[in-house]
Amino acid sequence: MATASTFAADFKAPIVCLDVKTHFDKLSLKEKKYAHYMSRASHYGSRVVLRSVSNESEDIYKLILKIHSLNPYENLRKKLDDKDGDIVDNYLQYSSQFLSNLGNFKSFGDSKFIPNLSRDQFNQLIKSVDNEEVNSIYDKVSEKIFSVEKNHETLLGLNNSGYYVSKDGLLFDNNEIKSLNNLLTSKNIMPENTRVEKISTNEFNILIASAEISNTIPNEYPIDSIKEFEIVDEKSSDIIKKVTVNFKFGDHSKEFEKIVESMVLAKENVSNEIQEKMVKNYIESFKTGSMLSHKESQKNWVKDIGPPVETNIGFIETYRDPYGIRGEWEGLVSMVNKERTEKFGNLVNNAEHYIKKLPWSKEFEKDKFTPPDFTSLEVLTFAGSGVPAGINIPNYDDVRINIGFKNVSLGNILSAKESNKEPVTFIDEKISDLFKKNQAEAFEVQVGLHELLGHGSGKLLLELDDGKFNFDKENPPVGLDGKPVETYYKKHTTWSSVFGSLAGPYEECRAECVAMYLITNREILKIFGINDVERQNDIIHIGYLLMARAGLLALQFWDPISKKWGQAHMQARFSILKTFLKAGEGFVKFEYEDDKEFSDLRIVMNKSKIESVGQPAVGEYLKQLHVYKCSGDFGNGSKLFLERSNVSEEIGRFRDVVMKKRLPRKQFIQCNTSVDEETGAVELRSYPETELGMIQSFYDRDV
Repeated sequence: MATASTFAADFKAPIVCLDVKTHFDKLSLKEKKYAHYMSRASHYGSRVVLRSVSNESEDIYKLILKIHSLNPYENLRKKLDDKDGDIVDNYLQYSSQFLSNLGNFKSFGDSKFIPNLSRDQFNQLIKSVDNEEVNSIYDKVSEKIFSVEKNHETLLGLNNSGYYVSKDGLLFDNNEIKSLNNLLTSKNIMPENTRVEKISTNEFNILIASAEISNTIPNEYPIDSIKEFEIVDEKSSDIIKKVTVNFKFGDHSKEFEKIVESMVLAKENVSNEIQEKMVKNYIESFKTGSMLSHKESQKNWVKDIGPPVETNIGFIETYRDPYGIRGEWEGLVSMVNKERTEKFGNLVNNAEHYIKKLPWSKEFEKDKFTPPDFTSLEVLTFAGSGVPAGINIPNYDDVRINIGFKNVSLGNILSAKESNKEPVTFIDEKISDLFKKNQAEAFEVQVGLHELLGHGSGKLLLELDDGKFNFDKENPPVGLDGKPVETYYKKHTTWSSVFGSLAGPYEECRAECVAMYLITNREILKIFGINDVERQNDIIHIGYLLMARAGLLALQFWDPISKKWGQAHMQARFSILKTFLKAGEGFVKFEYEDDKEFSDLRIVMNKSKIESVGQPAVGEYLKQLHVYKCSGDFGNGSKLFLERSNVSEEIGRFRDVVMKKRLPRKQFIQCNTSVDEETGAVELRSYPETELGMIQSFYDRDV
């Protein structure tokens, strides 16, 4: 049984301030102003993220910043007789991790974390601050900060996610949400910027994020309320009850007013006409709540090739919604790393050639591959609950198919994530140095292949809005059983709506498999500047070993009680580890002498069998994942992926040692910018790599 200590905040997590000064200084004044105002717009969505994580997160955020404004830390040490700093330091470590994740659930894993303090110690700290506002906020959240007694409180789900808001402690029911989601689909309403509020057993609100509080887009929202909407049992299709559903605009209106104001100022500093159109689309979307306008912004974003300041903002990824359709607010502002971008550009130029080498027929691939803009960026701002190493967007299927997409590699995140200073667990000491020497470069290749050729490949078989099809309906492509496929995406359905909460991990798995399948291609390795055959062998070896190890480490994000996964990428990587193990012939195996606690557990890979055994096994798995995705075959696709990512008792027994040896995730401090009112100059401010530096960076944003 899990104890409170299981959920304690990370102890002495490494903190890195993202260095962008060199790249920021190269921008013109106009470009710096554009970056500044887009960063402000991005960060104004921080409270939107907090509200989507959990109902208590915003108040904890207020508590941390209010305490910081009083700067009580040294006085607290004296009042608490905290000579060793245990109480104050542990409070600061919790606060830093909270801000790094923008909430009290880990952005990577969705599990709750609590202070590494007893309630009595935390209560003493709050009492010693001696401030009425602090006391008032703490009274509201003190219980929620520490509550981990019940399983549903420790992992994000329907009744503790901020996407689903209830009054008076009312609980949601799966059939209610499924029926309401189907309502949105039937009305062609895009759900990414919505939340659901339950105000009684028979009345619900669909909350739409917008600055305006009234419906000014009746073309998208042709209704304001439905008085007798039927909640239907998902399994039997029986009517459970009839409810009232209201559509309410102005969710997060205060924040979106500020977002729009900053966007208006950003528009005055755009670099070109396409960028101006994009920002106009953003303003319209965030002002009115129109997701169609946001889709237009993404069309223009794809067309804006190689801007000096790259931005993308909105409700982007749907991983954290238990139903996989509601997006989390993100805001990216960054500068181009020209040297690294040139390397990736060569991969882009040859992408179509390498996509043809993937293990499926041309019917399951785009009729014409549109080379995306692949850029390596240095992050100035990434407003959201976590910062990825790479991005492939937009997520709108029709935009990706008809216009294209961009691949973004976040260079200063990649550099910070792979450090040779940290111990390498679960790898034989004999190859530890080899692993450390090559892991950063192998990971860079993996990310490039994952984003460009992974997420960038494939064609969904669609019924279009006009009733036509983007494939030969009378002679469909041949499926895995040698017969024409019988499934496809019907009108008004999408990849996310069909595969639901599995869409995220399934697609990440498909993209990771593409990376593993193609990393053995030596022409590709040469594009990355890896020309020596011995070096190529090392990158292939360590690339596969990185994935196998990631699959084992993924057990951190699997809950043995609920048997659920808490992180899309890690569920994906675990299923690939199982694919390696399933390949047989001694390709990958676990070794240990300690058969009780597995303290010396290590992954052993026969590198001579990577290309003869490992890659073919990955290829077969990839082909199945791909065909089921493209044809919208949820039945077979979900069965395959769930079976492959199921944690057997044989592997599950290693979870305790994985948890014991886990290393805290890095926390990234982002710089802030400000405009000098007298000179108009844009100033960049960085922060010390400490917990106080993290808190100060948020305090300075005043969001």
